[in-house]
Amino acid sequence: MERCDLSGRQQGAIWHRRPGLGARRGVIVNIIHSVKGYHSKTIHFMNVAFDSTGDALLAGDHQGNIYVFDLNGNRFNLVQRTMQASTALAFNLRRKTEFLVALADYSIKCFDTETKELVSWMRGHDSSVSSISVHGSGRYAITTSTDTAQLWDLDTFQRKRKLNVHQSVGIQKVFFLPLSNTILSCFKDNSVFAWEFDTLHCKYRLPTPVEGSVLLYKVFAVTRDGRIFVAGGKSNHLHLWCLESKQLIRIIQMPAKVRAVRHLEFLPDSFDGGSNQVLGVLSQDNIMRFINIETCKLIFETGSDEEGISTAAISPNGRYIAAVMENGSLNLYSVQALTEEGNKPAPPIFKVIEDGSRCTSEANKLTMRVTSGRSERPGKSKSSKIQTKLMKLQVNTPLENKENELPGGLNKKRLQALLKGFGEYPAKYRMFVWRSLLQLPENHLAFSSLIDKGIHSAFVNIQNEYPIKSRKLLRVLQRTLSALAHWSDIFAETPYIPLLAFPFVKLFQNNQLVCFEVVATVVVNFCQHWFEYFPNPPVTVLSMMENVLAHHDKELLHHLLKYSVTSQVYAWPLLETLFSEVLTREEWLKVFDNIFSNHPSYFLMIVVAYIIRSRVPLLHCNQRADFEYFFHHRNNLDINAVIKEAYHLMETTPLDIHPQQMLDDFIPLTKGQYPVFNKYPKFIPDYQTQEVERIRQDEIEYLRERHLAHELEAKAEDETWYRKQELLREAEEQRRKMLLEEEKLAEQRKRLAAVKRELRVKELQFLDASRRHFLKHHQDQHQSELRHRDDEIARKVSMREQETAAAVQDVEVRRMELESQRQLFEQDRIKDQEAVTKEMKEEVDACQRKMDLEDHHIQRLMGKDREGKQKSQRVAEENLAKVQQKHTGTGWRLQALQKLRHSYGDCEKHYEEIAKLLHDNRVKEAELLKAMREAEEKKWEEIIRTKDQLEDEQKAAAATDEHRKQFLEDRVNDALELSEKLQREDDYFERLHGLKAGGTERGVELHQVPRSGNIYLNDFFASESSSHMSLDRKREELACQERELMAEVRQLRQKLISQARARRPPTCFQATKWTP
Repeated sequence: MERCDLSGRQQGAIWHRRPGLGARRGVIVNIIHSVKGYHSKTIHFMNVAFDSTGDALLAGDHQGNIYVFDLNGNRFNLVQRTMQASTALAFNLRRKTEFLVALADYSIKCFDTETKELVSWMRGHDSSVSSISVHGSGRYAITTSTDTAQLWDLDTFQRKRKLNVHQSVGIQKVFFLPLSNTILSCFKDNSVFAWEFDTLHCKYRLPTPVEGSVLLYKVFAVTRDGRIFVAGGKSNHLHLWCLESKQLIRIIQMPAKVRAVRHLEFLPDSFDGGSNQVLGVLSQDNIMRFINIETCKLIFETGSDEEGISTAAISPNGRYIAAVMENGSLNLYSVQALTEEGNKPAPPIFKVIEDGSRCTSEANKLTMRVTSGRSERPGKSKSSKIQTKLMKLQVNTPLENKENELPGGLNKKRLQALLKGFGEYPAKYRMFVWRSLLQLPENHLAFSSLIDKGIHSAFVNIQNEYPIKSRKLLRVLQRTLSALAHWSDIFAETPYIPLLAFPFVKLFQNNQLVCFEVVATVVVNFCQHWFEYFPNPPVTVLSMMENVLAHHDKELLHHLLKYSVTSQVYAWPLLETLFSEVLTREEWLKVFDNIFSNHPSYFLMIVVAYIIRSRVPLLHCNQRADFEYFFHHRNNLDINAVIKEAYHLMETTPLDIHPQQMLDDFIPLTKGQYPVFNKYPKFIPDYQTQEVERIRQDEIEYLRERHLAHELEAKAEDETWYRKQELLREAEEQRRKMLLEEEKLAEQRKRLAAVKRELRVKELQFLDASRRHFLKHHQDQHQSELRHRDDEIARKVSMREQETAAAVQDVEVRRMELESQRQLFEQDRIKDQEAVTKEMKEEVDACQRKMDLEDHHIQRLMGKDREGKQKSQRVAEENLAKVQQKHTGTGWRLQALQKLRHSYGDCEKHYEEIAKLLHDNRVKEAELLKAMREAEEKKWEEIIRTKDQLEDEQKAAAATDEHRKQFLEDRVNDALELSEKLQREDDYFERLHGLKAGGTERGVELHQVPRSGNIYLNDFFASESSSHMSLDRKREELACQERELMAEVRQLRQKLISQARARRPPTCFQATKWTP
């Protein structure tokens, strides 16, 4: 087996000696791409494709290298480096040197294998392109991805249509059927649709397969005649469909070890007429089996478990099989060798599990016709009859209508009417209309032969004369001009041919064939008589234009002649540049819409119309330079008016001077081969050729004479050199004598140096031995030190881990202790709160009982006074009883406040213990502090409200005592005792006021006590109000007198309190606060 290693080479031979038919396993050559270096590796091939002839092979690897293998010429060539992996290839385009490659960035590029340059770059897919299908004509291609399929025009490289599907229904493959204009689309839901290529209307849909044999279609293949369609997937079954009857005709079952099919492709045969019988099936075990779909017998197989096949392609001529192996190499098989090797008797290993004959008798007949490959075509359909009738009608049409009929179904008269109505053709269809009007033959072979001749010598350095920024545009212009020069020699000598061709090159730069044919058609029809006086301008054409201008505007012509401005100044610049210098792109397109739609004489008329419509600025010019500038630059001119003026000139110009009489009608280029163009003086190119030959001969003679002169100079130089060499030889003899003496001295120096060298070597050896000993000792010491440090680090790491674990456990225990202490403190706080609440309730109950007893005593006293005294005394005693009652209530309040103060002290002790316990838990302390401050503020607000109420009552009691002094003279002692008690109460309230002033600093220690005190005060005032209500019920007749007396008592109490405050300042409690 021959092996070829590309090894990074860009070109070379594929094999040194072509293997015969006896090659092992039919392998002609095994191609690998290895990269040698520090890290040697093999670059894997990814895709492979044959051209239409089957003698050239295109392969791409995962690094983006694209190689072309010429199997007939035994050469390979690196044609492109895309720098990214390719996902699909196509090499059967109409232009044989171009190919399509789908890349990993979801784009498709077209390259040329000869120039190795990018031809076009197509984008539009949002996912990886899995396949590329090219139409039989090579002019269209379909690219398929999982979410869309797109149809491209390979002449313009523009997208024509796009097939979108629902997200839930993906696309498996979309491709052209061979030898037809039908597109077959296969989706992931097993639906298969056939579309008409021209209209993209759905022709038919294949029915759902029968039950029990449904498989998910993944891969597909079609015979060369487009009749049999095979589908396979994740199963060992293959479905054979007849596309003519749209029925499933056969189901082939593969061996049990075949669980899935990865690739299907028919093997072409030159003698089967396209009805291929041999099908290649690549399964999941990386073996490709070739079976006969009629006999279901294995013909041969390629690949093995050790050398598995990843993907494969079969040449259209059926001679080669190119397989990309699992190891990344590329194997080229000979089909003839594989067939001869497989012609051994083998049992049938496939079976037909269902045949179309079981369905219906008609299907049975159709199946026999289709599967045999020799069945006759069915009878002509109605559509064919209709087409025959239409052809007959066209034969009987008049000659005039035939002349107006254009390719593509267009009519010239209708186009002219459309042009007159709108002034221009639609931009979307302009190129199509132009190609139809010019009736381009599209001679691919003739154009290819012109292009194959290469760049003409006259245009090799065209970039120096016409510097164009776009390299692609410059290359297309160079090729087009070279093709024109190879077509006719006169164009190589014509200086203005680049100016004439450039507008069309820029317009048709993506289709060089159309560009060339458009320029050739323009030269043949619209440039008639231009080359008769070459290299001079066309005098005949310029005379015709001057006659038309003289007929329609004599004044302007006289003005031009007055300043020696001839037609070579005002007409020839417009002709040789085709208006490209004086018009914008849109104006130029509009002008040539009208030129191509009319007689060639219209081109001359529109030049005259341009001059006539510019008569105003031209009449103001009086220098020749101004005229030259005007006809070489853009001007402010209405192009629509110029077009209308040209039509007016066509209609009003007399026949004797009309250019139409001198110019021939439009004649399209001939199909197959381009016409001979020799309408020019032949002696001109011959003279140019003779001049070139004469110059070449003169150059040869000059080179010969220069060579003789160089020889004479060389001889003189040689003689001089010999004389110099003789002198040098004599000097060399003297130098040698001196060197002999020096050699003796040098010999002695050598011996001395050898002795010194030996001593030095011994010294160095000794030093080297000592150094190695020292280094060994140092290394041993360093290693022991490293081991010691490693042990120390390991010991410290172990200790650190133990300490960390112990610290974690201590933290966990501390957290549990804090949690338990917090819970105990909560329990103690709740118990203390309940005890205080219970104690206060008991005190309130005791006070209530005491008030009831005193009330009963007062009633009894009042009863005795009522019996022994007068009505006034009775009122005074009742007032006195009320004062006593107030005195008793004040005593109760004093007792309650004293107990409250004691509870403050107890709570302060508790809070100190809490502060110590919560010292280590600052986060929880801050949260608790915030809550206690909010509670303290609420409780202090309640205490302030209670204090305000008490002060109001004291003020009222003082006022009452002041007004009723005469009634209390006999009770002075009791009033003094009451004042002393009120003074003590006032002192206590003053201390309570100081306690409020320092309450914000005391922190958390009062957050529970105000609640219990609040409960007590509320209960106290509730009991007091209830006692007043009971007295009112018992003394309804004295209600008014009681209210007056109470007011006086309040006033008197207020005075006593103010006097007591003046004598004794209030006592303030020391403020408390939290400490961290």
